[in-house]
Amino acid sequence: MNAPATTAQITQLQRAARQAEVVNALQKVVPSHALLWQPEDTVPYECDGLTAYRERPLVVVLPETEDQVAGVLKACHALQVPVVARGAGTGLSGGAMPNAMGVTLSLAKFNRILRIDPRSRTAVVQAGVRNLAISEAAAPHGLYYAPDPSSQIACTIGGNVAENSGGVHCLKYGLTVHNVLQVRGFTVQGEPVTFGSTALDSPGIDLLPLIIGSEGMLAVTTEVTVKLVPKPQLARCIMASFDDVRKAGDAVAAVIAAGIIPAGLEMMDKPMTAAVEDFVHAGYDLDAAAILLCESDGTPEEVEEEIGRMSDVLRSAGATAITVSRDEAQRLRFWSGRKNAFPASGRISPDYMCMDSTIPRKRLADILQAIADMEVKYGLRCLNVFHAGDGNLHPLILFDANDADQLHRCEQFGADILETSVAMGGTVTGEHGVGVEKLNSMCVQFSPEENEQMFAVKRAFDAHGLLNPGKVIPTLQRCAEYGRMLVRGGRLAHPDLPRF
Repeated sequence: MNAPATTAQITQLQRAARQAEVVNALQKVVPSHALLWQPEDTVPYECDGLTAYRERPLVVVLPETEDQVAGVLKACHALQVPVVARGAGTGLSGGAMPNAMGVTLSLAKFNRILRIDPRSRTAVVQAGVRNLAISEAAAPHGLYYAPDPSSQIACTIGGNVAENSGGVHCLKYGLTVHNVLQVRGFTVQGEPVTFGSTALDSPGIDLLPLIIGSEGMLAVTTEVTVKLVPKPQLARCIMASFDDVRKAGDAVAAVIAAGIIPAGLEMMDKPMTAAVEDFVHAGYDLDAAAILLCESDGTPEEVEEEIGRMSDVLRSAGATAITVSRDEAQRLRFWSGRKNAFPASGRISPDYMCMDSTIPRKRLADILQAIADMEVKYGLRCLNVFHAGDGNLHPLILFDANDADQLHRCEQFGADILETSVAMGGTVTGEHGVGVEKLNSMCVQFSPEENEQMFAVKRAFDAHGLLNPGKVIPTLQRCAEYGRMLVRGGRLAHPDLPRF
């Protein structure tokens, strides 16, 4: 007599049956080589850059044409199967983490640059084109694509659109939303849709800023038209050293108050510069408590004048040393250190969790002191690097994911940073998105009524909640439970934060 099936066995049987149903439907719209469902084939897709959280997808599909994308979405909609769009998987908030009973829709094969138009200074590219590849293709025309995330060598333009990515030069040139003219893609029902226009304006409600930063919850992007800007005749970078992080933070505010908008204005604390210098040998001052990288670009005359003004402001703010890049090679070395901050951290720790909050510039020193206190509180190290010019923080908390207690303390540490940022007048995210990482902290940032308004927008595009479900917008039940957890743990420390 056969033993009765356990609950786990029933679940596995249900998963297998659903998987077979989905594979059968998708085999009708994409070639067999574009479908992956065996465990050894789907494991590489179980997480994005936020490796602490993983989930194996039911099926991975890699379409090669827009007709195939439409067919996949129509088939999944008919079966009410969740769909998670994925680019290069470099995201840091779990935005591309799969749904266990859903399809991961990879845009990796959408990697063609369709058109470079130097006269209109635009490029039309598929969603899977790497950020840096756009500038490389535009370089012969003296043009480039300005947003430059640190992962630009690998991250895709579709992912940049999903997260509204920035980069070290976003202070002067803006985020993705400021550099994209048009986004084409498909709704959850597989219907083609276009946001924005290649003209200066588009008729009707301007939905382009809504789709940029929507984290794959409203539509699947397949094609993007971006703006290109002329490559500056000259760029030079200042490395300014400070013996105190508060002086460095105040110097950032002083530069902006002087009416100067640098091409880049970045800050790193001493532990981060030590990690980076050992990795790339950028020439950083290892004795400084913090360093600022301040870049000027334009004509030689403009750069000389702005470098002089910035140097004067930095000295007045307490800079102990100022080094101006003497040539392009040294300028690139300065920036190579900043852009390699994440891999440099990975060399000294089994794992790290990179946070992404934004605060008013005047509170930079306050948040750094608060993070230093949290290091003691949670017993974990934290290296700090951030887009100082716009107050976008990227603290990297070092931990070992194989130690459950360290992971738990890391999660608490990260949430504390986010919620302290809100208490200081900031936000829980800047350019990495919410994904799954910041769902609880969204309960602190937004009221139930505000979250419901976001759900209403989601329902207008995706009534059944099939696109990237369980991300970005926390449910009322989740927020209530998180509030109870904070009360039990005595962690409602900020009197100006909302109560649950």
